[in-house]
Amino acid sequence: MTPNRLKTGYYTLEGINAFATAFYFFYLFFFMRDRFGYGNLENLLLSAANGFIYMFAAWYGGRFAQRFGYHRALRVGFGTMGLALATGSVVDSATGQWAVMAVWTLGMCFTWPTLEALVSEGETARTLPRRIGVYNLTWAGASALAYFTGGALMEWLGSRSIFLVPAVLHALQLIFLRWLEHASQRPVAAVPVIEVPPEPISIPARARARSFLQLAWLANPFAYVAINTIIAVIPGLAQRHGLTPTWAGVFCSIWFFARFGAFAVLWLWPGWHYRFRWFAGAYLMLLAGFVVILLSPALWPVLLAQLGFGAAVGLVYYSSLFYSMDVGETKGEHGGIHEAAIGAGIFGGSAVGAAALALFPAFATAGAWAVSGLLFAGGLTVVGMRLQSWRQELALDSTLPSGGDFPTANSVQ
Repeated sequence: MTPNRLKTGYYTLEGINAFATAFYFFYLFFFMRDRFGYGNLENLLLSAANGFIYMFAAWYGGRFAQRFGYHRALRVGFGTMGLALATGSVVDSATGQWAVMAVWTLGMCFTWPTLEALVSEGETARTLPRRIGVYNLTWAGASALAYFTGGALMEWLGSRSIFLVPAVLHALQLIFLRWLEHASQRPVAAVPVIEVPPEPISIPARARARSFLQLAWLANPFAYVAINTIIAVIPGLAQRHGLTPTWAGVFCSIWFFARFGAFAVLWLWPGWHYRFRWFAGAYLMLLAGFVVILLSPALWPVLLAQLGFGAAVGLVYYSSLFYSMDVGETKGEHGGIHEAAIGAGIFGGSAVGAAALALFPAFATAGAWAVSGLLFAGGLTVVGMRLQSWRQELALDSTLPSGGDFPTANSVQ
């Protein structure tokens, strides 16, 4: 099997993984509300636990994949998630569901860093942006579809479907992965390759690339602070606006599709690469969208805010993944760091929101305002880091004969 066909197979695994994980985790909050009476506080605590586990385990998952092999890591991940969800379908206690979620999260940590590395390995400066673009469109589209249809599936098939449907999908992934492993071992006709030496990159250009990678690794967790705070409290928002799970899935999936659209634009237009004004603008729009979604008393502002919020988180996430794969050669480890940063954001946002609700139970919007403050502090930190790196770049430019341009995909070693 040719490398292109193999990567098509990896995209297929990615799409199935995105649908399965989104369907289970996003609708777990509805399940916990309906079965155990969970409100915003309890669901935020559940989300914080997920982020805390993912923060550490994703980093290990990336290192495991780099050291022991990508296919082995995927087998561990798909198998663990499938078994955890099959168990979850027969567990009838809240404590048991927490344990199921924890084991499932551990398994998931072996999948996303590995899939990111598989679609990035062996790519050139010309092909890497395309691979990352297709990767983002695949998982974002499948996640949007899962949230859009998940409420209806849950009402049609019953609440246990949030465990059984993903468990079946993970079993299919194991079967398909086995086929891909056999196919990858078949001999492939040799294709002549013309080696093109990379263009030299100046020290200032390297410094710029590293600084943008650090900015993205900082900002992406804050994007997930906002994302998972919203996801955890959507059952409460649905009750406030009189939405059934089906209509909550339809209406609250708008930002998922907006993120998908942003990924498509960013894939086709590389002008945003290493441009801070786009990055800063997206972060500001993320903050504004978050506040409106959680605090608006009417639905139509929430609709408009979701469009901006989805576009903003799209650029922030794309930046983190693109720079992670562009700067450096250890794709598995960098993918693990990228995912661990996501876990930190999930934990931080959910924990702050839960703490605010626990400390100020009389104020229903305390969690939203506390997380908004955290996002604002993150924005100030991002700006401060950029100013510091900008001064360092100016110092380098003044001491070297030439500054060099911004690097392109895979140009920084």
